[in-house]
Amino acid sequence: MFLSVFDIFKIGIGPSSSHTMGPMLAASRFLDALRAGAGREPGSGAPARLEASLHGSLAFTGKGHATDRAVILGLLGFRPETLDPDEAERREAGLKATSRIDVPGIGPLAFDPDTGVVFDYGPPLPGHANGLVLRAFDAAGNLHLAETYYSIGGGFVLTQSELDDRGALSDDTARPYPFATAAEMLAMGDAAGLGIAAMKRANEGPDLDAGLDRIWQAMDACIDRGLAVDGTLPGGLKVRRRARAIHQALLAERGSNRAQPHAANEWLSVYAMAVNEENAAGGRIVTAPTNGAAGVVPAVIRYYRDHCVGATHDGIRDFLLTAAAVGGIIKTNASISGAEVGCQGEVGSAAAMAAAGFCAALGGTNAQIENAAEIALEHHLGMTCDPIRGLVQVPCIERNGLGAIKAVAAASLALRGDGNHVVPLDACIETMHQTGRDMSVKYKETSTGGLAVNLPGC
Repeated sequence: MFLSVFDIFKIGIGPSSSHTMGPMLAASRFLDALRAGAGREPGSGAPARLEASLHGSLAFTGKGHATDRAVILGLLGFRPETLDPDEAERREAGLKATSRIDVPGIGPLAFDPDTGVVFDYGPPLPGHANGLVLRAFDAAGNLHLAETYYSIGGGFVLTQSELDDRGALSDDTARPYPFATAAEMLAMGDAAGLGIAAMKRANEGPDLDAGLDRIWQAMDACIDRGLAVDGTLPGGLKVRRRARAIHQALLAERGSNRAQPHAANEWLSVYAMAVNEENAAGGRIVTAPTNGAAGVVPAVIRYYRDHCVGATHDGIRDFLLTAAAVGGIIKTNASISGAEVGCQGEVGSAAAMAAAGFCAALGGTNAQIENAAEIALEHHLGMTCDPIRGLVQVPCIERNGLGAIKAVAAASLALRGDGNHVVPLDACIETMHQTGRDMSVKYKETSTGGLAVNLPGC
């Protein structure tokens, strides 16, 4: 299945692409299905009442990720990429007062915001760890329509039938370089004499540069917002925002004899933390490839732009295209979902993408780029996803900073070599996939193991 750069990088809201953005999109899609009338139960009357149930990881960490609110906002007609926070609050207040949703094209539907989203802590649904079911009933209580959705990471949502028939979702548009693996990518690049970014560019549609610039502007603005705000993050852990204070200290030390040689790592960390503090606060985020890992790629691009010799705007575009090529290969052949394979699939994938993009922007060959991605992913293998209280805060915020540092280190190692290395990227991706399958569910975004249960008071 072809994945565009705009499938990998999507503008949305925090705190989670799989637990917030995905459920919101699923609820919005359910309204479309109701309007279309397809799949309704024979003999049922017009829809009159809505309900939803969350399963697997969506249930276990749904409160911390505001999954119930995301479903409600989706049923109210909001989508992550266009959500207006003030309008959302106004519509939520109206729903709380009336327990009614006025759906364009359908009419008023009953929905109790306090009981209408059920957290089912039983076994997960069979298709994926992130499952939810939306149901509509007629006035007599008969089932009118039910649909199962899976939020498979990065804001991607599939119905049960779509999950069963992935081939039916394939984009059959002919692409000049239809690589699905890193080996194919390298072979096609060698045959055509093209870099990875150039091949990815050829595979994309019109208005590519405007779209790439829009993605980077959203990432850059998110960093700036995170660097400008103090305070405590929501959710009850009382995690303080640190990015602004660290950034001010770095600015004060710049050029002085107090600046340490390792300050480059601090700059990378503070950019990444700024993004993920914004994500934790429910701010506007770009999936890269997920929200939980959204700080790594922007941090490394900002570092490239502001700290590296010879940085150019075209280099940023090549960075995004190359990173998206690697992210698409990982998603196609393994997973970017923490609920499916742990954080190796989120921050690990993001670090591989950032390492590849950074290597490309600095003039690396295709072989060096593939090596950079492999190094970064290899050294995240086995990383668990055990967020405390189900919040995308601890250890997630700092983990993005370390992921950005690893990405730059991986690219630097690759650029010092000629691209020859022992473990191919495809083998590393398959290892990550197998490791995720073998990993205990306690460590796959359920907050039932690891740090989530070993911190006193949590």
